[in-house]
Amino acid sequence: MQSSAVFLIEFGCLILGLGLLGRFAGRFRFSPIPLYLLAGLAFGEGGLLPLGASEDFVAVGAEIGVILLLLMLGLEYTATDLVSHLRTHYPAGLVDAVLNALPGAVLAVLLGWGPVAAVVLAGVTWVSSSGVIAKILGDLGRLGNRETPAILSILVLEDLSMAVYLPIVTALLAGVGLAAGGVTLAIAVGVLTLVLVLAVRFGRLVSRFVSSDDPEKLLLVVLGVTLVVAGVAQQLQVSAAVGAFLVGIALSGEVAEGATSLLAPLRDLFAAVFFVFFGLHTDPASIPPVLLPALALAAVTTATKIATGYWAARRAGIGPRGRWRAGGTLVARGEFSIVIAGLAVASGIEPSLGPLATAYVLILVLLGPLTARWTEPLATRLTGRSRRRGASVPPGAHEALDDHDAVGRT
Repeated sequence: MQSSAVFLIEFGCLILGLGLLGRFAGRFRFSPIPLYLLAGLAFGEGGLLPLGASEDFVAVGAEIGVILLLLMLGLEYTATDLVSHLRTHYPAGLVDAVLNALPGAVLAVLLGWGPVAAVVLAGVTWVSSSGVIAKILGDLGRLGNRETPAILSILVLEDLSMAVYLPIVTALLAGVGLAAGGVTLAIAVGVLTLVLVLAVRFGRLVSRFVSSDDPEKLLLVVLGVTLVVAGVAQQLQVSAAVGAFLVGIALSGEVAEGATSLLAPLRDLFAAVFFVFFGLHTDPASIPPVLLPALALAAVTTATKIATGYWAARRAGIGPRGRWRAGGTLVARGEFSIVIAGLAVASGIEPSLGPLATAYVLILVLLGPLTARWTEPLATRLTGRSRRRGASVPPGAHEALDDHDAVGRT
């Protein structure tokens, strides 16, 4: 009875603390993710006040948090949208993957961590944070900008790529052989293709089956289906997160909208618990030794993300200012990077990978809003100076470009 009381007090204090941290972050308009990670560091081994009675419950809550994050991500897209983005914008997705995954893989090899850790760290550096970037676009009033579709296209392709990447990482971390890993990947690709086909052709029927006018029943059915599918996917070594993502894609219309509004508070709660749980398994003393590699990696991948966004916006016919805005907006890393690193930490392949990923995400989730705001003004000032020095550009030409680029801004 006493242990139950300790659990309630301990977990209640944790949730209350997360709520206060979220309120603090909201007041200053930045993502609460770094604060949640720091809270985990404070309550984990080697921290100020290690958790005891509630740690097992936090572990379960963290797993649910990952599932809800991916479910909600899937609910944002329809299968038709995904197929359209894949056909139209796949070159930008390929450039994004090469420029941003390669630095993580190279660093892992240089540190002597081996090929599996290289694949994991490549994923950590590759994927931008959809949640943080969506908030940045809203806060800066850029949702109607001409470059925003180019940004969203890259995020969509990254999210879709995770449905293939995560099963590969899961199989590698499980230590399965080449044949078994190929089977796992084939299952993942087959399931993804099947879900997309079914969602395009029979999405309305699936949504009608799940639909309910009673919010309580809708919540229970969607959550229940998601957990069952996630469990089956994990049993097949495909990844529970991918299963949840596919459920989200399969639902559309009013069902998706209703489920999104009902599940958003649950997602926010358990996602916060997930970030705390990741921090719990990172010893604060292990971060200083990897801080310099994390800073170097952050600097390199900040430049590569800006280059990615610039290229994608240029390919879409956006003017120079919009290209720089697109690049600066894509810098932030967050939930997916921690999900990928969390898989590696759970498998125990490399002790330093978790601290490095924590430091890396902390740096870029704080730097992301700054690059989104200041990359374009700084680049405009620097290119303006270079234009004034060159005699070949007529006076006022860059102003005309800027005016053209501002069309459609909110």
